[in-house]
Amino acid sequence: MAELLHDLLTEAAARRPAATAVRDADGAWTYAELDRAADACAAWLADRDVRPGDRVLARLGNSRPFVALLFGALRAGAVFVPVGTAMKRFHLARVMADAEPSLVVAEGADTGLLTELGTAPVHDLAELPDADAAHRGRVPVRADDLALLMYTSGSTSMPKAVMTPHRAAVFVTGAIAERLGYRAQDVVLNAIPFSFDYGLYQIFLTVAAGAELVVSRTDSHVGLMTLLHRHAVTVFPVVPSLAELVLRLAARDGRQASTVRLFTSTGAAFNRPVIDGLRAAFPGARIAPMYGTTECKRITVLEPDGDLDRPHSVGRALTGTQVLVLDDAGRPLPPGATGEIAVRGPHVMAGYWRAPGITGERFRTDPRTGTVTLHTGDYGRLDADGHLYVEGRRDDLFKRRGVRMSALEIEAAALDVPGVRAAALLPPADGADMVLYVAAGRPAAEVLALLAERLEPAKVPPVCHVRAELPLTPNGKTDKKALAAEPPAPAARSAA
Repeated sequence: MAELLHDLLTEAAARRPAATAVRDADGAWTYAELDRAADACAAWLADRDVRPGDRVLARLGNSRPFVALLFGALRAGAVFVPVGTAMKRFHLARVMADAEPSLVVAEGADTGLLTELGTAPVHDLAELPDADAAHRGRVPVRADDLALLMYTSGSTSMPKAVMTPHRAAVFVTGAIAERLGYRAQDVVLNAIPFSFDYGLYQIFLTVAAGAELVVSRTDSHVGLMTLLHRHAVTVFPVVPSLAELVLRLAARDGRQASTVRLFTSTGAAFNRPVIDGLRAAFPGARIAPMYGTTECKRITVLEPDGDLDRPHSVGRALTGTQVLVLDDAGRPLPPGATGEIAVRGPHVMAGYWRAPGITGERFRTDPRTGTVTLHTGDYGRLDADGHLYVEGRRDDLFKRRGVRMSALEIEAAALDVPGVRAAALLPPADGADMVLYVAAGRPAAEVLALLAERLEPAKVPPVCHVRAELPLTPNGKTDKKALAAEPPAPAARSAA
């Protein structure tokens, strides 16, 4: 039984050495080949003075070499830090300073950018060794050692990293696998960035099953239906926005993809028209909505097609874990009552990297029992059978286009735009999209254009209003309630 994340690969290579492990546009590796490639990467890192506990930061697109580097870093005892290629310089500089990587791997022009932003040596992806390179013995790694730093915006204005120990990641991989039932004969199509934990864990789930992972580029999805047919895909993880695109592509393609047996979804609410559309376009496919947060990876999984009996539910807690709904005093509420969603179990991660203050706020330890309760900041209710229904948030965190984000994060980026003196973001509400207000000496269209240089597309507000000053509350804070109460007015719109 695996105790370390890289044990998953070791075991799969022993069970199914000749089976295809991972495939991208440039070819495929068997489990034996992936195993050797990971060992070669581990030796390559050690030769460059990466030691146990050091951070290895990877800003790469989805590919086979990414998978080899991931397992190689883990086998070297390093902490792997995946960073999205869509992250702009504004945030990337802060991630580099916070993670303090010992080594960075990037592609093309990104190597120059990352060299500018830090002191760690930056290597191009092309420098990674091939699978036949010499390797050494593996270093000892403990189950409680950190495996990953997963950067997420969360409740602060800057990205923060969730510390992921091997033990917690292995546990949650097994718990998700138990609920979803990935099989050795499955072909899993992943079109979600590996920098997003939903995409990254497709590697672990697929390897744990000894299945085949088909890796798709995330900057263009026009070829998804070709991949799906060519490789007889059986499992397709999506976020709602990707599912909507898949439906459009399927209608254009005109062929039924009867091999798909399971769609999973997380990241935002999975609405009924999209679910119904997937069932119509992919006969025989079942749907498994899920709910999670990087701080514990996955919280609930609804049994496949469970939405037919329990519409809008995101499922039950993973086996061996507990989901609570708490009142404002932290006391458990009865079924049907709405409160803050909290989580306990071996999947709760180790807190935030170098951030004891917010760790203490979100990861609360019972002084008597030592039990850690993760307070998610999300609100919802449980039914009598333990199925969870998520109803939203009370703070400024929200999800848009499947991406979790924070009003503080977007406001901080807006304040980095020259000429912007104050910024306030109204999160999506009542069916309306988010709206940015700024006090600035430049036109709204310019503000949005410069903001697009600092944020991923999903985080760029569609609308911006420029004011001479923003209204303040008596204690000097921006009065967002006053902004929200104002009647709609003409405003600049972004191209995002």
